[in-house]
Formats: sequence, structure tokens, C-alpha cells
Amino acid sequence: MAARNSMIVRRILGSINKTSKHISRSSSAWSQDNVIKTPYDKIEIPKCTLYDYVWQNLEKWPEKTMTVCADTGRGYTYEKAFYLSNAFAANLRLKLKIRDGDTVSVMLPNLPDYPLIAMGIIEAGGVISTINPIYTSHEVQRQLVASNAKAVITMPEILKVVKEALKQANLDIPIIVVKTNGDATPEGTYCFNELSEDVHVDKSCLKEVRRTHNDIVFLPYSSGTTGMPKGVELSHRNLLANFEQMNAAQIRHHEDTSESHQDAVMAVLPFFHIYGASVSMFHKMSVGAKIVSVTKFHPEKFLNALQKFKIDILYVAPPMVLLMAAHPNGTSETFQHLRSVVNGAAPLSVTDVQRFLSKLKQKIDFRQAYGLTETSPLVLMSPTGIEDYQTVGFPVSSTEAKVVDAEFKALGPNKNGELLVRGPQVMRGYKDNPQANSEVFTEDGWFRTGDMVVANEEGRITITDRLKELIKVKGFQVPPAELEAVLREHPAVNDAAVIGVPHHKTGEVPKAFVVLKPDQKVETKDISEFVKERVAPYKRIEDVVFVDTIPKNASGKILRKDLKAKYA
Repeated sequence: MAARNSMIVRRILGSINKTSKHISRSSSAWSQDNVIKTPYDKIEIPKCTLYDYVWQNLEKWPEKTMTVCADTGRGYTYEKAFYLSNAFAANLRLKLKIRDGDTVSVMLPNLPDYPLIAMGIIEAGGVISTINPIYTSHEVQRQLVASNAKAVITMPEILKVVKEALKQANLDIPIIVVKTNGDATPEGTYCFNELSEDVHVDKSCLKEVRRTHNDIVFLPYSSGTTGMPKGVELSHRNLLANFEQMNAAQIRHHEDTSESHQDAVMAVLPFFHIYGASVSMFHKMSVGAKIVSVTKFHPEKFLNALQKFKIDILYVAPPMVLLMAAHPNGTSETFQHLRSVVNGAAPLSVTDVQRFLSKLKQKIDFRQAYGLTETSPLVLMSPTGIEDYQTVGFPVSSTEAKVVDAEFKALGPNKNGELLVRGPQVMRGYKDNPQANSEVFTEDGWFRTGDMVVANEEGRITITDRLKELIKVKGFQVPPAELEAVLREHPAVNDAAVIGVPHHKTGEVPKAFVVLKPDQKVETKDISEFVKERVAPYKRIEDVVFVDTIPKNASGKILRKDLKAKYA
């Protein structure tokens, strides 16, 4: 595996050297101490809350559709969503006693109600913490405890999982359900529809809310560069900075909403993930776009919706691009309305990009971007018009980057090293985790991304490899430490290690190495089933290898590189 990675780096370096050999080192791109500066305009960060920012231009597009379900057509106008979220916010404070800074967990798929639920939580002074709706009770209870949730919002279909999680965590907090049909409200829960449609609620209680741009507003969970999932504390300022960075003239790909035009954005990326929440939802609400939400992904329905709703802008992860390129229903007619496609979550090969673009009759703006949960998420992006699909571009506005070696020495152009970034979109830190914070922030305030990159003389950056131990399955993070903890809970398992191995469809899949306790005999199927019951489907382990020992260093850290070199 190490040899393969070094070959990839040499190939990328060779490509960069070919394209940049006639380019002199630009003083505007690199500082004397090898810091890469942004070529984009400096931004001014509004000193307001996310709530005020999103609704500031409401009077320009009150009757425009804010969100609509791709499947059912159910949705809301901006004006309707505004008033419903107001009533919901008031009831959160009056009936559920939510107070400033309280965390409210949201465990939902991409329903058209999701944006106004989020805005209601913010208006009530709360902090949104998102949970993957396919998580097991084992995973949910851990996040509810870690986030100190004061309420949880979910659907009747997954209520059983939430209740089991609360029982495991020994928590007694209110549950709000979002009903999408006429069924009765489950016993012991609040109904979102009733809370938001309450025309008699006293909204004066919202005047008590005291939140500023420096307060935390969003608490998604990420595994960072290693270890178990951690709460990422993002402030109003972090998110608004990133929105203004997306609005920079050189990289923006949305068009202004007017009486005659409204961008249609396909929200196929999950809102529980930073990419879907920040880029597809919050930012697009702030510019008055139509958000077409995909509750459950079906290839044919997804492709049909692109054409039916005349989607202009599409945010994707690599598996979706591969699907669009290969699916027989993916024709030039299907993609005829697309103007801009942005790939994130993981890099795509140039060949895969070109295979997709070959199916289109029109020329579109296709770019690869780079970001992390910890950076709100956008960090790197190419300017409009660049057709170098290998690169993820330059640092966005008001953002610096540098490439460092193992001793944190800043490297110059065409040198492979770890990417460090600094900018207003970088998180406050991990919630209640000073140890993790000390590992990802340098003493002088740079954030360690855990990704290996190369930057050319112009300051354009290409991702080459990953330092972090995370496994990426369809663009989702799978932390080995989490799966190892689950494996060690099996009564027959003494020790375990997990690595990611390449997979032609999902990018990577987890592979487990298990040391059994003396005199224990267990089949691979038993181990796989044990894990299956405790984790979401994309984290499941099918490949289990029984070994005598797990390779570790002197301090007890698992040597995953040794396992990869031998087995992957």
C-alpha cells in the first residue's frame, strides 16, 4: 500500500511539474515563510446570527419555494417556512423549556421540514446537533450523552431506535416527531406539525433569546484525524464566514434570485453531514434558492428528479458521479439543466470526471472542492472557468494554508506534506475534549487537516493521500477506533484492529483483525453479525481475519500501516 501511495505522489508531482515548469514562483501566492495565500477577495464577516443572516432578504422572495420533496412534491415557501419556524421556536422555549445554548438533536433524513426545524432551533437560542437517521441505538445514545442533548427530533419510523437509545443512556428528555402522513402522534411525544402550526403561541418569549455571532450554533460530530466521534463546535461566525467565502465573485456558482429566476439545488447529500447542512441547506436558504430534498436515495428517482425539477446546481460525492456516468438512465437529456456540479467528501480521478462530462451535450462548471466538518466545511476551491479536474484549487477568501513535513517545517512548491489551514471558518474546537484539541491545533493556531497534499508554484493544491486513519465509505467517515471498541465488546474477542481497504464501488471498506480469548472459537459470520447490530450499514464489517497478535508500538498504539502493508 505504501508503495502504491508513493507511486501516486510521484505521478501527481510529475503532472504538476509539467504544467508549471514555465511558471515562475508567484510572490502573491507564497510568502517568504512558505505560507500559501488566497488569490480571492477578502471577506467581511457579518456580526449577526445565522438566523438573521438566512432571513435578511426574505422580503425579496417570500413566495418562492424554499424546499420541496423530490418524491412527493410537499414543501414550503420562504414566507411559510419563516412563520412556521417562528411558532416552533416559541414552543421549544415554552413547552420544552429550551434555553440559550441548549443542544437539540435532530435525527432525520432530508425532509422538506428539515430547514425550518433547524431555523426554529436557532431562533429559540438552541444549538443543533445532527444524527445520522440510520444509526443504531448504540450509536445514538453515545452522541446524545456526549452532546448533552435537551431534546431530540425524529420520525415515527425510527422512534423505537431513539427510545432504546434514551433507555441505554438513562436519559429522560422530550421527543418531537415529524409526521409525513395522517397517523396519530405516538404516545409520549410532541408533534412537530402541531408545534409549528400553533397560531396562538405567544412569540414574545423569543425576545428573551440572547445569542451573538460568537456563540456555538451547530454541533455536528466528526472523528477528526483519528479516534472516536467528537462534537465539532461551530459558531455563527464560523458558518457566516464560510458563506461569505462561497459568495466570493471568483468562486461563486449560484445566481441571484429574482422575480424571473431561482436556482434549483438538489439536496441529495444528507443534511446531518456538514456538506449537506452548510452548503446545500443553510447557504442556499440565504440566497433564496429552491432546495429539492431527497429523503431516500434511489438511482432512477434521483436521475428523474434532476430533469423534472430542472436542477441547476448539484453537490455530490464520488459515488454519485460514478453512478451518473454509468447508469443507463443518465443521458444528456437527464442532465440538460445542470449548470454547476461540485464534488466533495473525497477526490475523484480525472478519468471519472471526464467519463461523466462526456454524457453531457452542454458545457458545465465542474469543480472539485475540499473541506472538513471542522472548517464549516469549505477550505479549498478553484476559480470559475478552471478545467483542471485534478486539483482542489486555492485557499478560499481570508484563508491561509501551508504544507508541512513530519516536524511541521513549512515546505515549498511541489513538496508532498500535510495540509495545515488557518481562517475564520475553522471550528472553535472539539466539545469537552482538550486532548483532541491539542492534537489538531498547533501552538500558533494552525489546524491540522490530516491530509497529504502538493501545492504548485501558483499555490494550487492537489490532494495526494491521507495521514488520518479514517476509512471513507461512499464519502462517509468510518473511524477504526469506533469499530475496534465494538469488536472488543464481543465476549470472545480479546483484541482487535480495523483498517480500510480499497473497494471498487464504495472507495474503501473496513477490514477487521481479531485476536480471540484463549479457548474461544468464533466464526467470521458471528463477528460480522455482532457488529452489524451495533453500527450503521456503511460501517459494517464483512472481512474478518483472525490473528495471534495486533501489531503495536511501545506506547500501545495500533500500527495500522503494518497491517495495510501485509494484508492490503
